[in-house]
Amino acid sequence: MDNAVADLERDRSRLGRSSTAERVADILRDRISEGFFEPGQRLSEESISEALGVSRNTLREAFRLLGHERLLDHRLNRGVFVRILSAEDVADLYRVRRVIEGAAVRRSPTPRALSLIKEAVADAERAAARDDWHAVGTANIRFHQALVTLNQSPRLDEAMRQLLAELRLVFHVMKNPRDFHEPFVERNRRLLELLEAGRADEAAAFLDGYLDHAERLLVHAYEPHT
Repeated sequence: MDNAVADLERDRSRLGRSSTAERVADILRDRISEGFFEPGQRLSEESISEALGVSRNTLREAFRLLGHERLLDHRLNRGVFVRILSAEDVADLYRVRRVIEGAAVRRSPTPRALSLIKEAVADAERAAARDDWHAVGTANIRFHQALVTLNQSPRLDEAMRQLLAELRLVFHVMKNPRDFHEPFVERNRRLLELLEAGRADEAAAFLDGYLDHAERLLVHAYEPHT
């Protein structure tokens, strides 16, 4: 918690002079997507409001917004906690991903979108080479966010940001992040190649199998093991 809060001080510049609860929520959502806060972790109003230089009321409103996005839980007389997701949540997240990402890969990629996808793929490969699987997970989140920009819909982009923040919380269930993330580094590269080649139907079929496999791995991690 201390390191994550200290990093928030660098985010003050994003708030500007007229800081709002929405901007604070954006920052905290990004930090959740990047894996700085873990499921079940209690968030300190005092520490975070001080780090960001915002009032407690502004922070509480941001917490409320993120609660509506199912990222935070408000527990009576105990405080605000990062939400712990269930296997049922995982299944529902992947239902939504199949719709949004499946539509995206069927569209012709713009140069801007391809650039973002390539950058995320390269970042994941570099992180994997140095055995930094937390960074691989972050790059993977950015890869899928970039895929959704193929839809050219700001509303879908926003929906995907919220969904991927939830997904990052699911990643914490994996005891060995390398085992989970490593196969998808190569698969992201393959999906990029299909998009660059204009092979939309193959890309869609490949993505279906990709998401099916990822969902099975995550749901299996929730099952009791003896």
